[in-house]
Amino acid sequence: MPLPPHVADLTSIDLLLSVAELGSIGRAGRAHGMSQPAASSRIRALERRVGAPLLTRGARGTVLTEFGELVASWAAPVVRSAEDLATAIAALHAERIGHVQIAASQTVAEYLLPRWLVTLHARLPHIVPTLSSGNSAVVAEKVLAGSADIGFIESPEIPAGLDHRTVAADELVLVVPPEHAWVSTPPTAHDIVATALVTREAGSGTRSAYESALTTTGLGQPMSPLLEVSSTTAIKSAVAAGIGGAVLSSLAVASELAAGTLIQVPIPGLTLRRELRAIWPSGRAPSGPAAELLTVAANSHLQP
Repeated sequence: MPLPPHVADLTSIDLLLSVAELGSIGRAGRAHGMSQPAASSRIRALERRVGAPLLTRGARGTVLTEFGELVASWAAPVVRSAEDLATAIAALHAERIGHVQIAASQTVAEYLLPRWLVTLHARLPHIVPTLSSGNSAVVAEKVLAGSADIGFIESPEIPAGLDHRTVAADELVLVVPPEHAWVSTPPTAHDIVATALVTREAGSGTRSAYESALTTTGLGQPMSPLLEVSSTTAIKSAVAAGIGGAVLSSLAVASELAAGTLIQVPIPGLTLRRELRAIWPSGRAPSGPAAELLTVAANSHLQP
């Protein structure tokens, strides 16, 4: 039910309480950040709304009339409740401003986000980020469900209901153990497609990008996985142990390639370059810390 006009203006009622406390319209006005004429005008408007004089000048300054005392006694708990409401809203706002929920696919979470978060902390040291990782499908689900303020995915498909922005690029590479036959005898693209590989689970951005590239270039669908696991680290261990080859992010295997524990094998006629994207619910652009993180991520490729 709408409040009637004579009780709707809490600012004027709060000003009346300050006059009662301070004994002066001028002092009460200054306490509320307004001039004496402005404060007097508010009190007169309040008197018109309640239909009775609320203040009178006495030997000790401005005091409340009998009717004003009644109004003030009734209004005091209302104003205190309004102050409690304002404090609670401010605390809620501060809590949301101070936290950012991030969901990211494994490659982004392990190899890119740490550097982004260092930059974010330098810009917003009071922010506490919370990061959850999973495959690209899981990340999209979290963003759509509202459990993440912003997400980062690797898959080429953007689910309905999400807006996106490219923030980085990555290349997928085929890796095998050093003793693999493909190291001495490079395979053809058709050899690779016809060979079962160690892969991530369905829904993984890396797997989706690889399968999409094969379809786009007319090579068809790959063989069913030789081994399917949900961890990039586990895939690297399996390949190094000699189980088979795998297609992984160049970011994820950089140290193994440098150490020689994995060997990169070229895929003739196939470039597996992909875009890494930030995602958020359609029509609701990131704000606060999430927007700042998006800026950091998008500008990261410009940093040396």
